[in-house]
Amino acid sequence: MGRVLAVIIWIITLLSVLLFVSGKWWFPAAISEHAPALDRQFMITIVVVGIAFTAAQIGLGWMVWKYRDTGSATDRAVYSHGSNRLEVVWTVITAIVFIGLGVMGQSVWAQLRLHDAPPGSYSVEVVAQQFQWNFHYAGKDGKFGRTDPKFIDDGSLNFVGLDNTDASAADDAVTSTLAIPVNRPVELRLRSKDVIHNFWVPQLRFKQDLVPGMEIKIHFTANKVGKYELACAELCGQLHFKMRSFMLVLPEEEIQSLQAMPQAEFQARMAELLNQYQLPNYQ
Repeated sequence: MGRVLAVIIWIITLLSVLLFVSGKWWFPAAISEHAPALDRQFMITIVVVGIAFTAAQIGLGWMVWKYRDTGSATDRAVYSHGSNRLEVVWTVITAIVFIGLGVMGQSVWAQLRLHDAPPGSYSVEVVAQQFQWNFHYAGKDGKFGRTDPKFIDDGSLNFVGLDNTDASAADDAVTSTLAIPVNRPVELRLRSKDVIHNFWVPQLRFKQDLVPGMEIKIHFTANKVGKYELACAELCGQLHFKMRSFMLVLPEEEIQSLQAMPQAEFQARMAELLNQYQLPNYQ
């Protein structure tokens, strides 16, 4: 039985390795400038962890094979205290490998989260709530209208608390779809009205929590026009599975045209664009 178990362990290990080597299940095509560096770091991590996993499973199978029950009544178990030197060696090696991988991956993470967005970035305020996304756009004046929680009224569709007495708010627009320009830095200002949510567009290659009471800024540059699914990746309540929207990456002139439209025309044009663009094929 010991030999059978060892062979099963090796077969499962082989199939697991082939699952990744085949490349049939992988990320969708990336659409952001930082994605190649992140994908490269992910591949390095997969290779290193894959080697460690394979070696460990081969060793496990060998131990099961070698020390299987032979049915001999004279066999006796031997207790060993192990080797402190070996334990120190493999602990240090493991620490160096995984700390090294962590340090290597910090550059992209820090670039997106610890530095200010470049000058001239396109800015959108993102307000999440159970169970919908709200995107607040500045109008043609380029200034966001003042918002205050006391003005939030979902019944009148004022989901972000826009102060309509503020002159800068007169040309602002709020929609449930995110529209950003292609090949231009974008800054998102993320807030939540109730619980923790998570902004996730797989093709952008990052996820970011939205935490109540905090404004979290992130920035990136999308480099491919199209429509992409946007989901909440943090369990946020009973209808969490319905909290999804879309991100449109549009030519700069289309964004400028949208920015000059009043709210009603903005909404109508966004609906047209959602029908115009198709989601990418994930096959």
